[in-house]
Amino acid sequence: MLAAKGMRFPIDVILVCIRWYAAYPLSYRHLEEMMKERGVCADHSSINRWAIRFLPLLEKAFRKNKRPVGSSWRMDETYIKVKGTWKYLYRAVDKEGKTVDFLLTARRDKAAVLRFFDKAMKPNGVPEKVTMDKSGANKAAMDEINVRGEIPIIVRQVKYLNNIVEQDHRAIKRVTKPMLNFKSFRAARNVLTGIELMHMIRKGQLLLQGLIELSFADQFYALAGKIRPV
Repeated sequence: MLAAKGMRFPIDVILVCIRWYAAYPLSYRHLEEMMKERGVCADHSSINRWAIRFLPLLEKAFRKNKRPVGSSWRMDETYIKVKGTWKYLYRAVDKEGKTVDFLLTARRDKAAVLRFFDKAMKPNGVPEKVTMDKSGANKAAMDEINVRGEIPIIVRQVKYLNNIVEQDHRAIKRVTKPMLNFKSFRAARNVLTGIELMHMIRKGQLLLQGLIELSFADQFYALAGKIRPV
């Protein structure tokens, strides 16, 4: 079970706070008030530190228990504001809408697209097809990937076929909206990791024995039980 050495709050309190924060459109101050109503005086800055520290650990454990995705991917990027500047969240889903992978980058260019696909293909394999918009950086990256690979990936640059991933962005943006503005790239990356984690659990992408009858929340806590003490 995930443990929090040196923390003055029980791990159960920490898990509730970070689950609510990553799963629902709430700010840290909302959570501070909600916990106070329940007799727990957890400062919003403490909840912030918990989210940044523990959400990546949970997502890492999820990756070891993630259901396989399909071989036809829809890839796109959306915008996330960090310290008043727009950054880029690259995301891909398969044709069933299951999340393939995601990556927050400072720039929107060929190098960023290559990093995203390298990250996505390492655990998920090489896709048969990739559908994307008509961005020159996206196409240039896929051309290079195809030069490197033995079997070429079919690339489709048809906007309407990408509706499924564009719609999927909304679930992420809905949660980030009350957060207003991330204070650092690291905080944005770690919290977005948690938001994507919650979204994938909701979509039934967690593969653990005995999960069929568990609620969304209980699946999250079951996942936390797979993490070694930290």
